[in-house]
Amino acid sequence: MRREEFNVGEYVDQMALLLDLQLRDEYRDGVVENFERIRAIANLVNSFPLPEDIEVAPVFEP
Repeated sequence: MRREEFNVGEYVDQMALLLDLQLRDEYRDGVVENFERIRAIANLVNSFPLPEDIEVAPVFEP
């Protein structure tokens, strides 16, 4: 599925159905807005190129 065709509202409705989650109408718009934000952040992260020779760190140490 191309990103332009992704319908966040439909996704929220389908996931609520799949999870048997009773999502009230007054909360649905807020949930859709949050998923839109999550999508924007994920697109930013996924657009960052990584070099081919990068290795995964087994343990995170700040």
